[in-house]
Amino acid sequence: MRNLASAAQAAAGLPSYGVQGFVLSAKALDELIERLAALPADERAHIKGIKYARADLILAGAVVVRAVLEAGDFDGLEVTEEGLREGVFFASLLPGDPPLFDDVRRASVLNLAAQYRVDPAHTEHVAALAIGLFDDLARAGLHPDDPIERELLVAACVLHDIGMSVDYDDHHKHSRYLILNAGLPGFTPREVALIAQAARYHRKGMPDFGELAPLTGEGDDARLDRLAALLRLAEDLERSRDQSVRAAHVAGENGVVRLELESDGEISVARWAAEREVDLFARAFDRRLKVEVVTSASR
Repeated sequence: MRNLASAAQAAAGLPSYGVQGFVLSAKALDELIERLAALPADERAHIKGIKYARADLILAGAVVVRAVLEAGDFDGLEVTEEGLREGVFFASLLPGDPPLFDDVRRASVLNLAAQYRVDPAHTEHVAALAIGLFDDLARAGLHPDDPIERELLVAACVLHDIGMSVDYDDHHKHSRYLILNAGLPGFTPREVALIAQAARYHRKGMPDFGELAPLTGEGDDARLDRLAALLRLAEDLERSRDQSVRAAHVAGENGVVRLELESDGEISVARWAAEREVDLFARAFDRRLKVEVVTSASR
């Protein structure tokens, strides 16, 4: 299945960071079967994605999979990186009601974060700040308030610093690499690309999908701008890693979005950092950003 999915990805011109979550369509499989059948077994490994050790069996396997899709009247099959050994493990040791993982997507994110020992106090506060801003901006009518986008924002917040396990310098780029290559069961390749690119741009630069663009869909450029802008703002507000900015609130009026920072301490650095994001914020939300500090009493 991994070979067939890899070959279908390559035929479609899609970048490949593994096949977890890739949907192998019946149409793509038909085209692949036609290509494989036209070649002798010893030449089938020349097709990108097909390994030499699978070349003699790959056509028969593809035909069996196609027959299953036809018998079940399925349009495609979602591929996993896992194999028979993992299946035996899951079936034997993870049954039960309720299931061990009631939310596979969240478990995937938390598991990846745990592997690289992120600072949970920092990442959880970044997530809380970012989600607070997301919800406020939704109430102001400045974005569509998509629950999936909200979920992707949380994932990017939790994972944005995992690249520090490689090196602090350019850790945003290392985070991107680790996210792309982790698999993240439960997420589609498109969603993984959005999470990875949001993490990639949590420090600086204008967001761009680069070579991942073929994985994206309509509206994803704007979606990435929003994810990166909110993650970067939240990271700026938690720059000191001491939760000194307890909360942040936004309100829009007359083409300006006021960002109010709630704190009892000194947060001049956080304010300065947030004020640097006016260009990205304007691109993401088509509004000018103004940063203000308020005390608990004034709220």
